Amino acid sequence: MEHADLIVIGAGQSGLATAALATRHGFARVLVLESAEEPGGAWPRYYDSLTLFSPARYSSLPGIRFPGDPNRYPRRDEVVDYLRAYAERLNASIHTSTSVASVTRQDGVWRVRSEDGREFTAPAVIAATGDYGTPFSPDIQGRPGFGGRVLHAADYRSPGPFAGQRVIVVGGGNSAIQIAAELGQTADTTLATRRPVAWTPQKPLGRDLHWWLKHTRLDTAPIRRLLAKVPVSVIDDGHYRAALDRHGVDRRDMFSRFTTDGVLWADGTKEAVDAVVFATGYRPVFDYLTGSGALDDAGAPVHRGGLSTTVKGLGFVGMEFQRSFSSKTLRGVGRDAAWLLDRLSAARR
Repeated sequence: MEHADLIVIGAGQSGLATAALATRHGFARVLVLESAEEPGGAWPRYYDSLTLFSPARYSSLPGIRFPGDPNRYPRRDEVVDYLRAYAERLNASIHTSTSVASVTRQDGVWRVRSEDGREFTAPAVIAATGDYGTPFSPDIQGRPGFGGRVLHAADYRSPGPFAGQRVIVVGGGNSAIQIAAELGQTADTTLATRRPVAWTPQKPLGRDLHWWLKHTRLDTAPIRRLLAKVPVSVIDDGHYRAALDRHGVDRRDMFSRFTTDGVLWADGTKEAVDAVVFATGYRPVFDYLTGSGALDDAGAPVHRGGLSTTVKGLGFVGMEFQRSFSSKTLRGVGRDAAWLLDRLSAARR
C-alpha cells in the first residue's frame, strides 16, 4: 500500500495541472494514477489532423508556456509532445497503466484501489479524469440493424479508409466541422445536425476570440449555469466553412432512423450510406466513485465549483463549465485546480 498527501486520478491536462500546483498548497507527496501507458490523457487518441481553436499563447498549463509561435493554432501532436514534456518536469509520482476501480473513504482517509488490486491512500483525492474517455452517441432507432460502419469521433483518425464512400458526420461542434471538412476531400460527405451550424468568428475586430474572452473576463466569469444553456458554436476564421463548400459537404437536418443499408432522413427520403461518424461529444463517468456518497442518483458529482459538497477531502477538475467558460480547456484547468487545492488545503488545517 502506498500513501500520499494527495491522489490525483488522471494524467491528462487536468491531472497534470493539478499535480503541478499541489505542492504550492502544502501537498508534499503527490501521486497521480493514469490508466493509459503514458501521461497525456485522451490527446494521443484524437484524430490526426485535430487543430486547436485557441492560439498557443492561450493553451498553456501552469508554469510552462506552450512552445513556438504564440499566435499559431497547435495540432494534436504538438499538444501531446507538450503534455509529455510537462509530465516529465512534475514533482509528483505518476503511475501509468493504473486503472482505478474504486475510491472509498474510511476513518478520514481515502482508499483508492486499482483494477489490478493495488491500493493507495491519502487524506485528499482529486478526480481529474474528465469525460474524454467516455464518448457519447445518441440512441437512434435501427442502429443495430445497420450494415454499414458506425463510429464515434474518438475512433476516427484520418479520411483514408473512407475514400470513395458515402459518409454522414453527425454533430455541429468544432470536431464535427473539422472531420467533415477533411472527409469531404475523399468521400461524399454530409453534415447532419439538429439545428443550423452556429458560426463564431475566430478573430472579431482583428483580435483572436480568446483575447476578447480574457480582456472582458468572460473566460473566467462564474456564470456556469448560463453557459450550460448556450448552444454549441463553431469557432472559425473562414477556413473550415470554405472547405465545406469547396468539397461539397452539405448540411441536412438530422436523420430520423437507420435502415439496413443507410438512413431515413427527416423528409422521408431513404439513402444508402457506407458510414456514420458521431461527433457528438462525451459524457463524464465516475464509476470508481460509486458508493462513495459523492455522486447523485444519475451518477453526476455533487459539487460546487469542483469541491464535493457531500464528502470531505474530494474534488474534481476538468468538467465542462465547472467554474467558467474555460474550465475544460488547457488554459482553464490550472485556474480551477488552484481554486480547488486552496480549499482542500484549508480543510486540512
